[in-house]
Amino acid sequence: MTDTIAEHAAQDLEAGSPLVQMENVGKAYGAIRALEGINLTVNAGEVTCVLGDNGAGKSTLIKIISGLHPHTEGTVKVDGAAVHFSSPRESLDHGIATVYQDLAVVGLMEVWRNFFLGSEIRKGNYPLAPMDIKGMREIADAELKKMGITVKDINQPIGTLSGGQRQCVAIARAVYFGARVLILDEPTAALGVKQSGVVLKYTAAARDAGLGVVFITHNPHHAYMVGDHFIILKLGRCVLDKKRAEVSLDELTAEMAGGQELAELSHELER
Repeated sequence: MTDTIAEHAAQDLEAGSPLVQMENVGKAYGAIRALEGINLTVNAGEVTCVLGDNGAGKSTLIKIISGLHPHTEGTVKVDGAAVHFSSPRESLDHGIATVYQDLAVVGLMEVWRNFFLGSEIRKGNYPLAPMDIKGMREIADAELKKMGITVKDINQPIGTLSGGQRQCVAIARAVYFGARVLILDEPTAALGVKQSGVVLKYTAAARDAGLGVVFITHNPHHAYMVGDHFIILKLGRCVLDKKRAEVSLDELTAEMAGGQELAELSHELER
């Protein structure tokens, strides 16, 4: 499975080489500061887990990297060159693909249509050229099978698939279209144990193929299963930044749960 993904991944990337770097990045919406002083590096062949509770700043961080919102402070670099994305298309052109929690799929459309949504293959270069439906069906079916994703019928509505299957289709799509950095927004948030395991398996496969993966989650257990580097955000600031060898699951869980604040609360409740 990993070798198959690697066929589409950039082959000139060395494991550990920086793909995206955020240096003292901040984002303000008028008087409201959503992010402040964020330093983050996404390396090839690594999963960087960004954890935090609601309102921690995870969504804002995603929007900056994916080109939805420009940062207002600091520097964002891709392959060592400073960038200031003005649109998601610009981010995608730099090899950064985002799989959002709601997946941005059209539930009533076929699996193959969603696979090529916005990037349809046409029979010719003129504006009104018909779509190459047969070719897109064959490519989507082949790519999903290569990744071990089996669907009953490539023509079935994607809304009939399980949540985990839809996530995996989105990951396969991003890899096929040449993503070097894959941002996963809470991919296991609404999934059961088995479906979460499927998504985590393909997350690890993308990492092993040399992609840089940003795994956004509030679940430290899922993060620790695939993560190489952990960032915890709280109220727009980074409160933990450690490599896997530097932090245990218990420490990660405790910090996510409130850290010192939780310990003080427990002490208060014991009185």
